[in-house]
Amino acid sequence: MARPAASSSSSPSFDTIIVGAGTAGCLLANRLSANPKRRVLLIEAGGKDDYHWIHIPVGYLYCIGNPRTDWLYQTEPDGGLNGRVLRYPRGKTLGGCSSINGMIYMRGQSRDYDRWAELTGDAAWRWDQCLPYFRLHEDYHKGADAHHGAQGTLPELLQQDTPYFRTLREQGAGGEWRVDKQRLHWPILEAFAQAARQAGIAESTDFNRGSNEGVGYFEVNQKAGWRWNAAKAFLRPTCLRRPNFTLWTGSQVARLLFEPAQGNQPPRCTGVEVWNGRERVTAMAAGEVILSAGSIGSAQLLQLSGVGPADLLQQHGIAPVAELPGVGANLQDHLQIRSVYKVRDVRTLNTLSASLRGKAGIGLEYLLRRSGPMSMAPSQLGAFTRSSEDYAWPNIEYHVQPLSLEAFGEPLHGFDAFTASVCNLNPGSRGTVRIKSPRFSDAPAIAPNYLATEEDRKVAADSLRVTRRIVAQPALQPYAPEEFKPGVQYQTDEELARLAGDIASTIFHPVGTTRMGRDDDPLAVVDSRLRVRDGRGGRIAGLRVVDAGIMPTITSGNTNSPTLMIAEKAAQWIAATHARDGDPG
Repeated sequence: MARPAASSSSSPSFDTIIVGAGTAGCLLANRLSANPKRRVLLIEAGGKDDYHWIHIPVGYLYCIGNPRTDWLYQTEPDGGLNGRVLRYPRGKTLGGCSSINGMIYMRGQSRDYDRWAELTGDAAWRWDQCLPYFRLHEDYHKGADAHHGAQGTLPELLQQDTPYFRTLREQGAGGEWRVDKQRLHWPILEAFAQAARQAGIAESTDFNRGSNEGVGYFEVNQKAGWRWNAAKAFLRPTCLRRPNFTLWTGSQVARLLFEPAQGNQPPRCTGVEVWNGRERVTAMAAGEVILSAGSIGSAQLLQLSGVGPADLLQQHGIAPVAELPGVGANLQDHLQIRSVYKVRDVRTLNTLSASLRGKAGIGLEYLLRRSGPMSMAPSQLGAFTRSSEDYAWPNIEYHVQPLSLEAFGEPLHGFDAFTASVCNLNPGSRGTVRIKSPRFSDAPAIAPNYLATEEDRKVAADSLRVTRRIVAQPALQPYAPEEFKPGVQYQTDEELARLAGDIASTIFHPVGTTRMGRDDDPLAVVDSRLRVRDGRGGRIAGLRVVDAGIMPTITSGNTNSPTLMIAEKAAQWIAATHARDGDPG
């Protein structure tokens, strides 16, 4: 694990270069370096994941907004949010966002993937074709079954006698991604769950079987009370001990390198130019460069390298390699609306953590048992339901917490309360990511364009009414819930939609900026096998994008685990390319 050496007369060469050691990049590095004949370089702009707050679950509070672990992005002023600017965290460390996120294991709904198959014309993206790839790397705490994988049970894919899966089997792959139950109990959450059931929302003990409708506790990517990030799962110790694997940390890719198109031959990506903290160095790729820098980073890097909208490239004096108007378009995100309710005669984190004695008890419980508030994911209880009877499937998601605060990063309130945050799972609004200058060190303009459609505003208003209906149920009445935010004085669609703009915030699920699609889709950036288009009907040779940016539509839930599945499928396709090039592994 090191930074690249200073430049010399020759540049180091690898078979595969992976840009970004986040969720997708770590898995790709593991799978592709399993073949000892392939030299794999993984490049990460951030540092090692040796910061202790990465690994303590509640430590996300100290990682988000911290330059050691976060890119510190902000959105542009957003009209749907009444001109507000939001903090927009993205992981900048080994493990990427899996090192700072909410740790919730959520696949979404089967219809999400069936829709991807329709949009791409490729049945490989159907739910039944994706499920085995979720199961391949999963280590489910209840053990393996038709929907889950677990260590000790050979995944069905590894039973296939192909060179790729045989290599993974010989390397002991499978079951690296731990999915655990939460290690806490809060009476106020139990009461909310019972109230949701009284309001007509069925109980769910597993949100990951294709339909996530219901109310229940989220399962989390933790192991024995510690955060389980992608670096632990896929880099250590497996990759780091392989002689054909190289990791550069503290190294930001400044641009991609290309051989220009020649006649009917498309351009070819040949390597990357990297800022190592002292100077620019280059690394060359004999096979492929894979962008796994995330929905923000991958779109930004393509644009800086001459792959993007023609007007944007011209504005910043960047020579075009491929004119692709979809690069940086189609940004989608989950916007959550936080309702806060004061309660009485029940414990919440607000008052539990308000005293030195309470803080000491919390710390001691974690030290001795790895449980309690320090083991908490940001949200513990979840629910999926419909904002109105107009929807044939659950279209809203709740994240419920035994605490409240004015905004993320602010102190907890001085009174007992719980927060019920609700988001539109399938927003129609679309935003953009666009570079502001030709300098790689400048953050791009992130414009999510929240609540831009009438349907999104209607869902926002209706979802707040669903929250009120749940809270009005008998199960919560012993605690005398009082609506603190947004306030019962707001009732009409117009008032509630405007209010959503005032109090809503992102759940940090940006996707879609390098979306996949059919050849006749003018905004598709990659094809269904994640190869980057050349703007002339072909593909740029040697270049793929493998991260959440390729999602044509956002999944109906948290996006980290779907990103792992995408990387799992892509690794197989990349290995198949190697085989066609004459490498049997």
